[in-house]
Amino acid sequence: MKVNYIRNIVIVILTWSSINVFAQSEHELLRNGDQSYYSGDYSTAEESYRKAIEKNGKAQAKYNLGNSLFEQERYDEALEQYQAAINSANTDATKSKAYHNLGNALFNGEKFKESLEAYKQALRLNPDDMETKSNFSFAKQMLRQQQQQQQQQQQQQNQEQQENDENNEEQEQQQQQQQENQEQQEQNEQQEQQNTEEQQQVDNENESQEQPSEDKQDLDKEDARKLLEIAENEEKKVQEKMRKVSGNKKRKKDW
Repeated sequence: MKVNYIRNIVIVILTWSSINVFAQSEHELLRNGDQSYYSGDYSTAEESYRKAIEKNGKAQAKYNLGNSLFEQERYDEALEQYQAAINSANTDATKSKAYHNLGNALFNGEKFKESLEAYKQALRLNPDDMETKSNFSFAKQMLRQQQQQQQQQQQQQNQEQQENDENNEEQEQQQQQQQENQEQQEQNEQQEQQNTEEQQQVDNENESQEQPSEDKQDLDKEDARKLLEIAENEEKKVQEKMRKVSGNKKRKKDW
């Protein structure tokens, strides 16, 4: 019985020691992470906070991990940790701080509209937080500037698009005009060629009519010779008759 009693006492002591060591280890990890964070060694702080989260996953460790990621400009990862801290926080003060830093992470990511909502949530939980009010006002100003820039960019894009459309339309008109001119030129050339061929055909026909053939020329000469001979023969006949008439006349006697 005495041995069993001593054994039970040893088991209780070991169990308590394990729990105590576990609790101290988590606390020590958080403390080591804080020391690294404040010394500017954010990557080492991140490692310590992650190990602390594995031990218990308290909101404080997630919040601190978000801060170490924020300082490394890993804003998207920081957002996740701040949201996780908000979901697991037990007090309004912790939630307000988490919302505040959530707004900061969104702000640095130029998500000004979302950052305003985060600052609003922080102010609902802690209306007297002057730093959150200041950040809210600044984020509102930046959102206005962002919207103006986006509007100007949109107007510029619309103007450029309009100019591009006008240039494209002008180019299309020029191409169409060039095509029409080319088609008209081709039609003129075809018509000119056709006119030339027709004129050439007419000239050939006229030349054919104006220039008689050699046979026709020879025939005309032969006819002319025959006509001349006939004329000469007729003239000879007439002269012969006149001589005969003159020879037959009697002369008058003189008184």
